[in-house]
Amino acid sequence: MSVGDAKKAARAAARARRDAAQSDGRNTAALAHLADSLRPYRGAALAGYLPIRSEADPRPVMAAHVGACGVPIVLGKAKPLEFRVWTPATRLLEGAFGVMVPEDDVPLVPRVLIVPMLAFDERGYRLGYGGGFYDRTLEALRQRGPVTAIGLAFAAQLADDLPIEATDQPLDMIVTEDGVLATGAQPA
Repeated sequence: MSVGDAKKAARAAARARRDAAQSDGRNTAALAHLADSLRPYRGAALAGYLPIRSEADPRPVMAAHVGACGVPIVLGKAKPLEFRVWTPATRLLEGAFGVMVPEDDVPLVPRVLIVPMLAFDERGYRLGYGGGFYDRTLEALRQRGPVTAIGLAFAAQLADDLPIEATDQPLDMIVTEDGVLATGAQPA
């Protein structure tokens, strides 16, 4: 089985586990661990995301962050994400893939990213929707300087061993309702 086929199968299984795990109680517990993990980054530029489907919802922590906060913008296929400033009062409109994006075009370069996912493993790798946007983005940001990538998920999204490609970027930590997995991962 090719890596692409293995990822496709892993995505389907992970989506089902995430959908089953999604609940307000689990999200609230995960957010408490996320808020604790972000304390050392008080004042740093933070990029989160506006959740789609059954993704864990980071917006309460983003809204409480002391420092600039933004969300990703998809510029096109095979391009890294860019980020725009976001607050709870930001006017949004529909962007690429039906994801809501800020109406105002105020750029943000994050020092810390909260990253969504379908699945993760104990090595710090994540499985996304297959566009490679976060992998390209993390690679580009890491070339510019230090950046911390924090995955936000539910514990049920843990996979034994995800298929990985050379372009996949590991996360520094993954936060779930059960706590924080500090991966210590470094890009290959």
